[in-house]
Amino acid sequence: MLLLFAANTLSLSAQVIIDAQSKGEPFQHHWSVGTCAGRANEGLRTSWVEQLKLVKEQCGFQYLRMHGMFDDDMFVYAEDRKGNPIYNWQYLDEVYDRMLALGVKPFVELSFFPKGIAADNGKVQMWYQNRITYDPQRLGKWKGLVQAFTQHAVDRYGLDEVLTWYFEVWNEPNLNMTPKAGFFEGTRSDYFQLYKASAEAVKAVDSRLRVGGPATSNFIADHRHDGEVLDNSKSVFYDQEHINKQQWKGVWIEEFLKFCAKENLPVDFISCHAYPTDYALDPVSGKGKDAVRYVHSLHDDLSYLRKCIANSKYPQAEIHITEWSTSPSSRDAMHDALPPAAYIMKGNLDNLGMANSVMYWTFTDIFEEKGGGMTPFHGGFGMINFQGLVKPSFHAYRMLHQLGDEKVYYEDPLFVSRHSASGKITAVAFNYPQEFVEAVPSSKNVRTFMQASSKQLNATLTGLQPGTVFSVEILDNEHGNVLNDYESIGAPRSLSIQQTAWLKNKAWQTQKETLKVSADGTLKLQRELRPWTVVLIQQM
Repeated sequence: MLLLFAANTLSLSAQVIIDAQSKGEPFQHHWSVGTCAGRANEGLRTSWVEQLKLVKEQCGFQYLRMHGMFDDDMFVYAEDRKGNPIYNWQYLDEVYDRMLALGVKPFVELSFFPKGIAADNGKVQMWYQNRITYDPQRLGKWKGLVQAFTQHAVDRYGLDEVLTWYFEVWNEPNLNMTPKAGFFEGTRSDYFQLYKASAEAVKAVDSRLRVGGPATSNFIADHRHDGEVLDNSKSVFYDQEHINKQQWKGVWIEEFLKFCAKENLPVDFISCHAYPTDYALDPVSGKGKDAVRYVHSLHDDLSYLRKCIANSKYPQAEIHITEWSTSPSSRDAMHDALPPAAYIMKGNLDNLGMANSVMYWTFTDIFEEKGGGMTPFHGGFGMINFQGLVKPSFHAYRMLHQLGDEKVYYEDPLFVSRHSASGKITAVAFNYPQEFVEAVPSSKNVRTFMQASSKQLNATLTGLQPGTVFSVEILDNEHGNVLNDYESIGAPRSLSIQQTAWLKNKAWQTQKETLKVSADGTLKLQRELRPWTVVLIQQM
């Protein structure tokens, strides 16, 4: 296997010398602020809770966002014979109780409409029937539901706790009136009224509670979202030569900020989704072409958001990217593979200080928008599969969580940090190959991604205590890459108990080494980083 990559190896890079005692730059772990799950009802399962416990312990996630807290399968809403609301919080309490017991707070997504508040005979999305059709005549009922829930949360968990939560209004309301998929059957103006009612309901309980939106889907570079509803006839498909030369904008962001300013509404944070892909339809065929943007798209999108907010009435609003991954498809084989680990590293480290959170979609393959996955590895979003097998994406977040809070050095492929409390050094190195800068790896290139070039790590840390031991942990194609191990046993559609146990063990078998600081207080970091390799280097 080594010979396969030797021909593509880059020449030895110049040595970098880094003073471990140099002044560091404080930074926040925006990657561990939050993660996501499918829908609230899935949180009633034991295995879901077990996996949440694992990512909390290993990756440090503080918040969890998920759809469908008001879906019919959560049984939160009913009416008596006179049409008066009857609220039932038992199922939602169970999910939130379990989360909070693990130290994970809700990033509350106020969605979707329960029966009785959605329009009669309106659209029902997904097989589990989340109701998405807006009825302006029932907006008062929705506002009452949101306020009642918020008050219940305060009564149950205490105001001090709920003041630390976030309340996000809906999910991807711009995907409206679509024939195949969508999350809101209504207009842009309808959503703005929904936001107004929701924000007023939350703030009626306590004005300090944090509310935001518009929770819109992907950035665009055409005019399909200029009007009240999505108009796919205005989609523009950009080929790979031109896609990264366009100005991409967040959907409804500018209009939302102007509406809220005009109506004097609170906006504590702006939220939206930022996948490196596009939903544009080819104007000739009418079909999507899986357009893929470059690895710097997240930086471009965050720069756009920061500019919009700075120029608005809400310059102090936080930025939360409440969905992010290599693609928005729950059947993209790349989600199970090695490249997302390096993508996660680069995407997050390249954007320090740009956002309050960038939330990975999702932490688990216990996720059923398209039904259950038919095989253990089916391209599911999760960083852990249904059987609890951790993927390379999980290891990337686990390693990022180990970093300190002061940046000492960063230049691809090496990031060096220091823990301000202990003074200890933790570093990560990764190879996001040059060949995939212009197009993020996806199912389009899943068969060729390992043919990329290697990089050379050639750095020396100085100013260290002689004899200090550093641990080195390596995630690469042969170590900790559970998809390879699954394929080595024939990729069975159903795993036996013994196979599952064997794969769980293999999934954790990253390569481990130790290094010792020399007598002159230096530590040399020299190694070939094969494609998509990620390395964690920790002072013991």
